[in-house]
Amino acid sequence: MIHIKSSEEIVLMRHSCLLVGEAHAAAAKEMKPGMSTMQVNNIVETFIQDHGGIPSFKNYNGFPFATCISMNDAVVHGFPGNTELKDGDVISLDIGVYKNGFHGDSAYTYAIGEVNEETKKLLRITKEALYLGIQKARSGNRIGDIASAIQEYAEKQHGYGVVRELVGHGLGKHLHEDPQVPNYGKRGQGPKLKPGMVLAIEPMINLGKKDVDFLNDGWTVLTRDRKLSAHFEHDVLITKADPDILSSFAPIEQAERNNPNLSWCHN
Repeated sequence: MIHIKSSEEIVLMRHSCLLVGEAHAAAAKEMKPGMSTMQVNNIVETFIQDHGGIPSFKNYNGFPFATCISMNDAVVHGFPGNTELKDGDVISLDIGVYKNGFHGDSAYTYAIGEVNEETKKLLRITKEALYLGIQKARSGNRIGDIASAIQEYAEKQHGYGVVRELVGHGLGKHLHEDPQVPNYGKRGQGPKLKPGMVLAIEPMINLGKKDVDFLNDGWTVLTRDRKLSAHFEHDVLITKADPDILSSFAPIEQAERNNPNLSWCHN
């Protein structure tokens, strides 16, 4: 069942979505080689709690941490731990916040230290694919219009692998709501978009092929060819006019630019 949000609910939900971006920025300000992924997780969890939120992911279906931290060939749902960041790593943080009865959910992929141009391009194209998908998130369009825009740009124009097994989703009082939002598909297919729907649109794009492996921990997903993967996610409200992005990358990008231990990979 697809839930249509009222204007009053959107006001509350926007706070949760914006808080996710601020939690990302708190981590982005501190990330550097030698820091463990558990330290990154702890920065995020402390920030969320200090600002009156609850980490959406912690204990969700048994996930034991506040943050999904996926490095290099990990697509999504990686566990934080003792692994230390090192120069040249790619790390995606997927963060959720529950506050005022609503969830926010946003992902961003970072480059630690100096990375090569191939890596920078993957991150840039994945982020651009997200915004191309968002452009199609308009009343009267269909889910397939979002999906095909992402697929055509990442896969057909740039030759990357678009993950099939994992998709975006509706968002609201529950972390995962209908409808599913794939990153591949055909224009004009799928549920019709209506004002008041909120979608978490999240391209997961592989440098190599689309195929993935699921690890025995029940969560971590790796690229089968063990090449890099990138992941960006925004929460988007369908309106009678232009798409309204409830989450924000602005504080993340500012922190990313100001941290000499992170590479800026975007136009």
